[in-house]
Amino acid sequence: MNRLATSLSPYLLQHKNNPVDWYPWGEEAFESAVCEDKPIFLSVGYAACHWCHVMEHESFEDASIAALLNEKFVSIKVDREERPDIDQVYMNAVQVMTGRGGWPMSVFLDHQRQPFFAGTYWPPKQKFGMPGFSQILESLSEAWVNRRDEVLSHSGQITAALQQLADGTEENSDSDTTGETPEDDLVLTACERLLEVLDPQWGGFGSAPKFPHATDLSLLLRMGQTTDNEAMVAAAELTLDRMAAGGIRDHIGGGFSRYSVDGQWLVPHFEKMLYDNALLAEVYVRAFQVTGHKRHAEVARETLDYVCRELIDSAGGFHCSEDADSEGVEGKYYVWNPEEVEQVLGTESARDFCTVYDISEKGNFEGKSIPNLPQSLSDWAEELSVDEGELSAVLAGQREQLRTARDNRVHPGRDDKVVTSWNALMIKSLSVAGAVLDQPAYLTVAETAAEFLLNQMTRDDGRLLHAFRGGKAHLDAFVDDYAYTIEAFVGLFEATGRALSLIHI
Repeated sequence: MNRLATSLSPYLLQHKNNPVDWYPWGEEAFESAVCEDKPIFLSVGYAACHWCHVMEHESFEDASIAALLNEKFVSIKVDREERPDIDQVYMNAVQVMTGRGGWPMSVFLDHQRQPFFAGTYWPPKQKFGMPGFSQILESLSEAWVNRRDEVLSHSGQITAALQQLADGTEENSDSDTTGETPEDDLVLTACERLLEVLDPQWGGFGSAPKFPHATDLSLLLRMGQTTDNEAMVAAAELTLDRMAAGGIRDHIGGGFSRYSVDGQWLVPHFEKMLYDNALLAEVYVRAFQVTGHKRHAEVARETLDYVCRELIDSAGGFHCSEDADSEGVEGKYYVWNPEEVEQVLGTESARDFCTVYDISEKGNFEGKSIPNLPQSLSDWAEELSVDEGELSAVLAGQREQLRTARDNRVHPGRDDKVVTSWNALMIKSLSVAGAVLDQPAYLTVAETAAEFLLNQMTRDDGRLLHAFRGGKAHLDAFVDDYAYTIEAFVGLFEATGRALSLIHI
């Protein structure tokens, strides 16, 4: 085991048996880098990240690459969910240097912690036009030894660019540094820009890969309602309907994956994040409020039921995420073939279910099928000459049978730490849904989670802590922890009329 073995982070613990001599973020690592005159390799990721797993298996478990890292670098591993401050700084560096970002994030630093080279995933050897990780390590080590002045000059330039970005003084910056509330016309312009980049067929903004963009959808709903702009509401509803029909939604167990790799919302990266499901559940409730369409409320209920069933910690908070992989295979837990459905539902029911949910022998994902709805239930009801409500009830019962059967499979890994800000988002979502959908059980869960924040995530002086796992809270809270917790407690009070207070916030 390496130095990560004593960590509380499930992500860091995933790497405790790597042959890489990992350090956690801290002074010991940087002192070692100076003492040994080595550059620093900083690797940032999170437990549910599929490509983080790929890079670990390909590179960090490889003895030759580990030997190269151990000989020529000091290697630091960071969980982005525990340390969003570190993640944000160096993600900005990745984006400045490469024009894109993502995880795993791989950044090389000098002794002043300034980045001089960065990227995301690299394969161990050159392929698909990408340089190999071992090749990058050799090249950067050579530059550090023989062209140190050039390396340090570049790190200084990158740091200066990051400082300009942080100050809002970068060239051609349109950022508003006054802290004032934006004018109405600026908000409307932002909404109009969203309509310009809307995919008119499949919803969502831009092309693949597609992320849910829950806050953008919430903005469109709110502005569409307050300005009587039907196009804004229609754009949000199109996207919500397409996502709800696609494979990004877990039709069997509820909840949404993090994003879709295609433009049709069919094939997700299968990890499920607490924050996505909190934000999406609330926006589906808001869509129900704005449009009155009950299908949005049903999606919200299924999403929150998933969270309440699968992600609640015994202490009362909510876990961070579920992995994309099980048994080392991405999506294995979530996909089906007709024979598997038939074993659960019987021949006749399975045939109809597979037709509705696009489950075939050919499959739509690596020889198996991701359940999705190529057409709406109302269209299916008309085609099958049955009542839509009756069809919906039958399918709900069949989905529950399949969920129960699926529960016997090897589950994806879970990041069971609890993060204050993400818990606050879920408390807010449960509060809104509990009140709007008349679901008192959601309010009970929200109050339990709020009490958890008060009792477990608050120091004696009233300040918040950021993360919790295995009965231990640690790390001082960040600004979003405070902002979302305040919003959550206000939302819970609005829903219940019962006040919980964080005295010092």
